[in-house]
Amino acid sequence: MALFVLIGRDGPRGAELRPRHRPKHLAHLQPLADAGRVVFAGPLLDDAGAPCGSVVVFDAADLATARRLAAGDPYVAEGVFGTWEVFATTRVF
Repeated sequence: MALFVLIGRDGPRGAELRPRHRPKHLAHLQPLADAGRVVFAGPLLDDAGAPCGSVVVFDAADLATARRLAAGDPYVAEGVFGTWEVFATTRVF
């Protein structure tokens, strides 16, 4: 397994759509978390403290698998994120 990071930035309807799709988003991540494959997951916050995106650091077999997992996230599929990217990363600390 290798580490990957999903960085999603909310689209113009993110604030409206985020609460509606949050339960499905968390349910999507739960099996990964249960398997110990989520290192960190949480919202990005703007200057006022409101969610404006998300970061998920997780283990996956390879970049293609990581991108498939990200593409299946309800925040991606339901348009909460206006943009999203998946990068390979490595733990330094």
